[in-house]
Amino acid sequence: METVLSGLPARIWRGFVDLVTPSLCLSCGTPVGEAASLCVVCWGRLKLLEEPVCDALGTPFAYDQGEGALSGAALSDPPAWDRARAAVLFEEEAAKLVHALKYRDRPEAGLLMARMMARAGRRLLAQADVILPVPLHVFRLWLRRFNQSALLAQRISRLSGTPWRHDVLIRARSTRAQVGLDQGARRRNVRNAFTVRPGRLAEVAGRSVLLVDDVRTTGATAEACALALKKAGAARVELLTFALVQFPAKPHI
Repeated sequence: METVLSGLPARIWRGFVDLVTPSLCLSCGTPVGEAASLCVVCWGRLKLLEEPVCDALGTPFAYDQGEGALSGAALSDPPAWDRARAAVLFEEEAAKLVHALKYRDRPEAGLLMARMMARAGRRLLAQADVILPVPLHVFRLWLRRFNQSALLAQRISRLSGTPWRHDVLIRARSTRAQVGLDQGARRRNVRNAFTVRPGRLAEVAGRSVLLVDDVRTTGATAEACALALKKAGAARVELLTFALVQFPAKPHI
């Protein structure tokens, strides 16, 4: 767990940092008025996901079909989770933020992403008992040094007041990276890869769990996590991601 400055010392420190290092757009580097933000031009390039959306998949509707409406895709192939929301579509500008956090050691990108996710998932957060990040296998965590989903879960927890845990859902076996795999291969790759730690079953049983990840492509990873959580007794599993690949025929990430 990270150490966080609070109170007056934190405000003094933030003021000093802002003075000596002007805030820059996370995407293009243009000066901006607030840290961990985008300039007007880059913000305008994001494809925000606003209601109305499919309640189960979070995919956009062309018009309002009423509360709880489901898309044809959700009806024909229901997901393992109960509801899902995402902040943006995974397109070029969103990809820059995801890659800045995931591959370029830019945790401030995670601050912006978490704020946007908390807004998009406010209805899910209102009913969640606990927030759990999609876990990395211990070996991959050692290589990458941090789990971007855990960082997002922690930030969303602070914004919403909903508790989060990083030691409940675990990746029980190492899997190959999902990049480049089609939907069927992704599902086979992560099947039975996740489990709830035996000593943490009480954190899940009978509770509403909010699963957090950075990007949903085919949903294979989230599905495997949801199945593990339901098997452990979760009453509901809901999914919140920063970005959603709307048409994942050609995997993006």
